[in-house]
Amino acid sequence: MQFVTCAQYFISGNSEFGMRILLVEDDPMVGQSICTALKIAQFTLDWVKDGIAAEHAIACGNYSLLLLDLGLPRKSGWEILKSLRQRGNSIPVLILTARDAVEDRILGLNLGADDYLVKPFDLDELIARMRALLRRNSGQESAEIVYGALSIDTIRHEVKLKGDLVNLSAKEFAIFYALMEKPGAVLSRDKLEEKIYGWGDEIASNTVQVYIHYLRKKFGSDVILNVRGVGYRVGLV
Repeated sequence: MQFVTCAQYFISGNSEFGMRILLVEDDPMVGQSICTALKIAQFTLDWVKDGIAAEHAIACGNYSLLLLDLGLPRKSGWEILKSLRQRGNSIPVLILTARDAVEDRILGLNLGADDYLVKPFDLDELIARMRALLRRNSGQESAEIVYGALSIDTIRHEVKLKGDLVNLSAKEFAIFYALMEKPGAVLSRDKLEEKIYGWGDEIASNTVQVYIHYLRKKFGSDVILNVRGVGYRVGLV
């Protein structure tokens, strides 16, 4: 997966979960702490450090959530948020800032932020708020997605078939989650790669096919279906 125009804005790497997050944070210590926590929690993460880089990243990437600092170099978080909503971009935005005044929180929410977390914050609380926003945005009421005899718990990282646990590697879980996020929807190979890899990753041409093969061996061939010329979807079992 190539990012020719955006690669220069890539700062740090990714992890394995099938949700791609953009972190916009200019403080290196705060940014690195968040990167480490989200990697452990198995999110895919891109990190940029100023407002202009953030706008380029948003234009080039397919993100599930934006973590946005307000006091940024080159362009403020306020300006980024306002511009996003004026363009009709509905990506969930979680503001991360040291500004704790009530009027700042009101302004952020009125400009279109979905949540507001004041620094310093607990990283477990950050992850919990992220998951809540992601569930809300995808129409999920809980951390568990059920489709026929299949279920996936995004917090416990458990996958079950007919009530029995199926052990998946991190990459297998990421791809399976991407397919289960909207059960029955068809995802192309490129879309699956976008879901599970960050900007700096080298991706072999057959990576997705290899992991689909592994999933079929564990679930059975009727669980992950190939839609010829289009991509893959979860079968109803």
